[in-house]
Amino acid sequence: MADDPEKYLRTKKAPSAGASGFDSKKWCWVPDENEGFLAGEIKSRKGSKLVCKVPNGSQVEVAEDDSQQMNPPKFEKTEDMAALTYLNEASVLHNLRQRYYSNLIYTYSGLFCVAINPYRMFPIYTEKVVQMYRGKRRTEMPPHIYSITDNAYNSMIQDRDNQSILITGESGAGKTENTKKVVQYFASIASPSGQRQKGNLEDRVIRCNPLLEAFGNAKTIRNDNSSRFGKFIRIHFGPMGKIACADIEHYLLEKSRVVLQQKGERAFHVFYQLMESDETNFRESVLLLKSNKASDYRFLSGGVSKVDSINDREQYQETVEAMDVLGLSEDEKTFMFKVVASVLHFGNVEVKQPKRGECAEVSTVGTDKVCHLLGLPSPAEFNKGLSRPRMKVGQEWVHKAQNAEKVDYDIRALSKLLYERMFRWLVGRINTTLDTKERKNFFIGVLDIAGFEIFDYNSFEQLCINLTNEKLQQFFNHHMFILEQEEYRNEGIEWTFIDFGLDLQPCIDLLEKTQGVLAILDEECLFPKATDKSFVEKLMKIHEGKSDNFSKPTFRPRSKTPNPDFQIAHYAGVVDYTAADWLMKNKDPQNDYVVGLLTKSTNPLVAGLFGGYISSEQAGRKKGGGMFQTVAQLHKESLNNLMTNLRNTSPHFVRCIIPNEQKKPGVIDAHLVLHQLRCNGVLEGIRICRKGFPNRLFFSDFKQRYAILAPTAIPSGFMDSRKAAQLLITALQLEGNEYRVGKSKVFFRAGVLGRLEDLRDEKLGKVITQFQAYCRGFLMRRHYRKLLDQRIGIAVIQRNVRKHMFLRNWSWWKLFTKVKPLLNVARQEDEIRVISEEVQLIVTCICLSMSCSVCSATFSETV
Repeated sequence: MADDPEKYLRTKKAPSAGASGFDSKKWCWVPDENEGFLAGEIKSRKGSKLVCKVPNGSQVEVAEDDSQQMNPPKFEKTEDMAALTYLNEASVLHNLRQRYYSNLIYTYSGLFCVAINPYRMFPIYTEKVVQMYRGKRRTEMPPHIYSITDNAYNSMIQDRDNQSILITGESGAGKTENTKKVVQYFASIASPSGQRQKGNLEDRVIRCNPLLEAFGNAKTIRNDNSSRFGKFIRIHFGPMGKIACADIEHYLLEKSRVVLQQKGERAFHVFYQLMESDETNFRESVLLLKSNKASDYRFLSGGVSKVDSINDREQYQETVEAMDVLGLSEDEKTFMFKVVASVLHFGNVEVKQPKRGECAEVSTVGTDKVCHLLGLPSPAEFNKGLSRPRMKVGQEWVHKAQNAEKVDYDIRALSKLLYERMFRWLVGRINTTLDTKERKNFFIGVLDIAGFEIFDYNSFEQLCINLTNEKLQQFFNHHMFILEQEEYRNEGIEWTFIDFGLDLQPCIDLLEKTQGVLAILDEECLFPKATDKSFVEKLMKIHEGKSDNFSKPTFRPRSKTPNPDFQIAHYAGVVDYTAADWLMKNKDPQNDYVVGLLTKSTNPLVAGLFGGYISSEQAGRKKGGGMFQTVAQLHKESLNNLMTNLRNTSPHFVRCIIPNEQKKPGVIDAHLVLHQLRCNGVLEGIRICRKGFPNRLFFSDFKQRYAILAPTAIPSGFMDSRKAAQLLITALQLEGNEYRVGKSKVFFRAGVLGRLEDLRDEKLGKVITQFQAYCRGFLMRRHYRKLLDQRIGIAVIQRNVRKHMFLRNWSWWKLFTKVKPLLNVARQEDEIRVISEEVQLIVTCICLSMSCSVCSATFSETV
């Protein structure tokens, strides 16, 4: 069946043709420029080199050190790569590639899950599949994002601890889609009403996605639906494990995309959805141009307007429907679309610089539309605020004349600020809708944040995004590697420390510590005469040749993009950064006078967007003349809050992989995948999982859970938990290499607990079967006794019926039945005689009792 999910989840392994004759000494993996690695049959050896026959029939020579061992055919398309006999890059790549070719996009790798973007939809996210994975252990079902989600949910219920699911990877790897599947799974299994209904809490949680995607996602070079902001969705659960409420935190909206896009990219989806609306009257109400072309708006003219994989008209309907489900009023919906339209009109405002004079001339054609949409009563004052804003100099207020360049910058800055404030309002409005008064005990957080980015042109936004991913990768490394090995030492088990070579602290220090890139950028923003050039020169002076992660880029004479100013070596690769406009982006100055006009808008929603706005003058007074917070400082603050939230949870990791740059299904770019496997720590995660002890239990928990496997191993009475656990392990006959006994816990190799769980299930099955047999025996015996009694009764009834059938036609019986009533007359005379005697006796007794009473009375009178 085309819609059968089984074939997209698990493949039936047919016996390999060469399985019986496979010899690991005769086969190996040979490096290849195109395919990464090819299977090679070793034909001969020449010293330290191997002569191998590859699939195309040719023979190649390869150094033995460059070849890699091949796993037996029985490990073909294995579901957990930690089970591979030979763990190397070639085997991992081959396993992922073969599973991907078989439409198996999920694969376990030790303690976390690898998801490869299929670039098409499979029927593996239906309600049927949800029920398949519900309540099942990871080893019971094939790899799936639902399995990771269900394990997180069960861990929250059992351990009474907050959980988090970190879905990470490069841009375009499928993080956003997997995040939506996680939320849908929770809405399905933890609905208070038992089923998801339109308009209830679970439906509102799901409907957040299309609304946030419309205002926060955009097409990039690598991804048609890339999240241009980070979000941490917290789903809170009540004491019974049902969804109580939810909230969303957002990070680092790429607001520069509102006014500028690179070639081949788009602004946020909502701009194009608005123009594709089939409501003509509505488009006229927001004053859109009749041409209805994105290229007619200056802020959208830099990128593309159409995307093959996106239907803007259909998505507009989904956005409006999501607004309705989330309870947004008509005024609120109109307000949001008016803000979007006003940004478009703002970009078309004409600014001219006269030949004489410093003050620019601002056309009223575009500003009239902006003022109408934003509820500003005086377009003339608005224009004056752009060209001659009122500002305070010393103790006096003056009007400062601005040239066309400065006015254009203010228009762009105000457009970005307006859109950012509206997006922040939208997230707050969604949180208000998702908030309930229900009791909440624990939460599961789902992180979806922009992936690591390496473009031809990388600016300040890419640096902030890459810093975020650098810290997330460090969190992953710290959790998976360092803490794992530190716990081994703290528990006193035998363990040799392994250096996996992914210490990202030097790169993070280069970016955010004292004298780091962001600190120097903030410092340069303090000086009025500082420029982007002086900022780069200062970086080179401090870090060039002194930091291994910082270097000067190679000059590119024929490049279509500006030459980069410096390079930083991130975990995912070396990135060239161009420092154009970094100081302005970091300071993000605004035209305070125009913002003041917006706070006085006749539309209370527009005025409310700037309720907490602090002008540069107010910031100076508040901080004693110091500098207000820069964009870099705000980003570091929000990033630190995010990391604090993650450290207070038990994390679950999902690694998303891009199979190819062309977005073609069924195609694997071996070198691209290998690069991501190395950078994402997938190979290191498998290696530590195999060499370490990923599963552990406290002595008391181990004894309580697995004592059923050897009930006579632990004597009755009090016994130390550690000694009891050791006795139980001895009785279970585990090999010495499969476990370690620490100071408070028992540690197990990967797969051992799964085997014990199977044995426990088998034992419990026997116990339950015996109990069921006893109950059934008791019930059947009682039923049997009842049947015996029924049998005797039936025999009596049958005997009487047979006698009756025989006697009813017998002549003597007929005579007897006629004589019998006459016999009762004689009996009646006898009965009357007996009764008369009894009455006479009673009368005699009464008379005797009365005579005794009279004598007693006479004697009393005489006395």
